[in-house]
Amino acid sequence: MGQPNPVAVLDKAVAILRAVADEPASLAELVTRTELPRATAHRLATALEAHRLLRRTSAGTWAPGPALSELGRGGADLAEVSARPLATLRDTTGESAQFYVRDGGSRVCIAAAERSSGLRDTVPVGARLPLTAGSAAHALLAFAPADEVTPLLPAASFTARTLLDVRRRGWAHSVAEREPGVASLSAPVRDGAGGVLGAVSISGPVERVGRRPGPEVVAAVLDAAVAISRAAR
Repeated sequence: MGQPNPVAVLDKAVAILRAVADEPASLAELVTRTELPRATAHRLATALEAHRLLRRTSAGTWAPGPALSELGRGGADLAEVSARPLATLRDTTGESAQFYVRDGGSRVCIAAAERSSGLRDTVPVGARLPLTAGSAAHALLAFAPADEVTPLLPAASFTARTLLDVRRRGWAHSVAEREPGVASLSAPVRDGAGGVLGAVSISGPVERVGRRPGPEVVAAVLDAAVAISRAAR
């Protein structure tokens, strides 16, 4: 038996991506739209989901995944468009601001706006941190497929209930999860299809950020997330 034609496999994968471009699809709908055999459509959709080119919606259908936006823009572009909102967030809250993107089981800081003076909680650009602690990790994982989240929970400083709360209210907060004495507040940044591009975050000493962030600080982080989302489109 000969090896599968890689070009033919690529053509089928692209057909699946095109099939969900305008509207999410169940497996049966993928078969109808692509005219692929059911087993082939399922195998390719599952592989594309593993590479985050597809994602599962809350209804269990497939939709365009966050990696499509990431590949289309690249980390440098996201860093560029997030610079001004991060500076505004820093100036509004008085705390260091960061923008993280997910990379497998880690999160990477691709942009930051630091306090110019006083006690800082500096996360340098390029820093790679685990997805098992910190509010940015909450924001990145809260909307991820369950099969990507579940393996991380045994080692995490948070629970599935924590992520459920983030999905409900739209922002995340942590105290001393990643580093003693440090608190952070984060919100997911979404693309036009609803996928999560990254997480915008502020961090600083618990004494400043607070164990219960005030509504004005939450609003500032959410505004920054919206600003980055709009600038990235």
